[in-house]
Amino acid sequence: GGGGGGSEIMNKLYIGNLSSSVTLADIQQLFGERKLAVGQVLLKSGYAFVDCPDENAAIRVIEALSGKVELHGKVIEVDYSVPKKQRSRKIQIRNIPPHLQWEVLDGLLAQHGTVENVEQVNTDSETAVVNVTYETKEHAKTAIEKLNGHQFETYALKISYIPDQEATQAPAHRPRRGPAVRPTRDHGSSAGTSASHKLLDVPLRILVPTQFVGAIIGKEGLTIKSVTQQTQSKVDIHRKENAGAAEKPITIHSSAGGCTAACQMILEIMRKEAQDTKFTEEIPLKILAHDSFVGRLIGKEGRNLKKIEQETGTKITISSLHDLTLYNPERTITVKGSVEACSKAQAEIMKKLREAYENDLAAMNQQANLIPGLNLNALGIFSSGMPVLPSTGRTRGMVGSYNPFMALEQEVVHLFIPTQAVGAIIGKKGQQIKQLSRFAGASIKIAPAEGPEVSERMVIITGSPEAQFKAQGRIYGKLKEENFFNPKEEVKLEANIKVPSSAAGRVIGKGGKTVNELQNITSAEVIVPRDQTPDSNDEVIVKIVGHFFASQTAQRKIREIVQQVKQQTQKPQARGPSPQRSK
Repeated sequence: GGGGGGSEIMNKLYIGNLSSSVTLADIQQLFGERKLAVGQVLLKSGYAFVDCPDENAAIRVIEALSGKVELHGKVIEVDYSVPKKQRSRKIQIRNIPPHLQWEVLDGLLAQHGTVENVEQVNTDSETAVVNVTYETKEHAKTAIEKLNGHQFETYALKISYIPDQEATQAPAHRPRRGPAVRPTRDHGSSAGTSASHKLLDVPLRILVPTQFVGAIIGKEGLTIKSVTQQTQSKVDIHRKENAGAAEKPITIHSSAGGCTAACQMILEIMRKEAQDTKFTEEIPLKILAHDSFVGRLIGKEGRNLKKIEQETGTKITISSLHDLTLYNPERTITVKGSVEACSKAQAEIMKKLREAYENDLAAMNQQANLIPGLNLNALGIFSSGMPVLPSTGRTRGMVGSYNPFMALEQEVVHLFIPTQAVGAIIGKKGQQIKQLSRFAGASIKIAPAEGPEVSERMVIITGSPEAQFKAQGRIYGKLKEENFFNPKEEVKLEANIKVPSSAAGRVIGKGGKTVNELQNITSAEVIVPRDQTPDSNDEVIVKIVGHFFASQTAQRKIREIVQQVKQQTQKPQARGPSPQRSK
């Protein structure tokens, strides 16, 4: 709701277009028959005011009655009762299709002004409701005029002013907000419903020759505006990126169909411009896709790609791994063919990428809540501009304990990879491993083979927890993409970490209890080999076998146990006025 004193005002409704013969009893009966909650009713000649218990009840009343019910031969109108002076920058939009993507709505709102805040209201109707604050009241007025009744498929948007508390204060007091801050969207929205469609927005990214950017934007932005309006998409043309480059990326946010429609229009604009400017080279469609998904798009021995080529009559090529840089983890998928053929191929390619993305997301969602403070965007597993996970409570369940990413100490992990994968990790002249270590901020070395026939080699990774996460994540990803594992199976690797021999008992727990719990929580195998002789640093090895997230979670949990043991053993020396917090 409006928070603070704002909410009561959201419950006052105005009923208009009443016949003069309508009585108080008629109104109460109308509400009663439809089981709509109502408080006080104030009847005037030709209109009335009613109080509802809360904003949700008010929305129910407006949705059930306004423009839908006749009283004494006149169709009544119901809306929020907002005094003139409070009609300012805040509006409510109702009847939003439940599956509409945020980006589409954002794009639509932005066409009429600068949006300061969008907040979803939790309602029990299947359609969504949002409260929007524009930067100025002129923007809000334009939005109301232009968007009321705007059709999305079978849904027509309904828009009302809602009270703007700030409008009644002298405008001078209103603090200028900086560039549109995006406040959190998930005002208690149940994760299952309204918040979830937000996650699966996989934007379509394409590369266009720089000389066609002007034609795509059009005079005063009209061409691109018409693309976004017709296809209900939000299109970002990154003209500032890679200054001087021959090509510029464009990101399209919309539903799958919207992305395809917008992409097809852009391709048509470019080809027409090419004819007009006697540009003779063929203009292919170039799609950017994150390296970690491309392996699955190509499929075993290129089967998926060949199938798309055959079904759509296109020729598809993919840039080599050597063109990847840390700053650009994307590969270019070049599609040649007629506009229609390219467009069909684009839809199929995006479908595959979306599936890969959704599978990874499911795997992450299971694991992510076990790793507090984890910023998956930092991993670079996902391409730029993709919301990876809702950033809910960062340190769930581990409050005040040990946040792994605050630990500055360098950790050492030994990760074992198949011998035949060593070349792919090192890359031509060591390029890959250099990039990887720059990207992760870790030192990465491959230990010499212990003998001629070994099936595995040890990678020694040294760095902070975040560096470990990134480095191991990219190694796992690489092995998957390069098909060292069957596409159907998750990549599982063994990692070894060393723990002080004094802490090994705690990792095992009484009768193996802790180790069993660790295995259950993380679904990784955790083995503390018995009868190890501690090394010169008095440390022993713990083996962890599992897929990436399982292994990461187990590594964190074990480091946490070690941390606790260290803190407890340090206690006795810290007598006297030491600043140590007692746990």
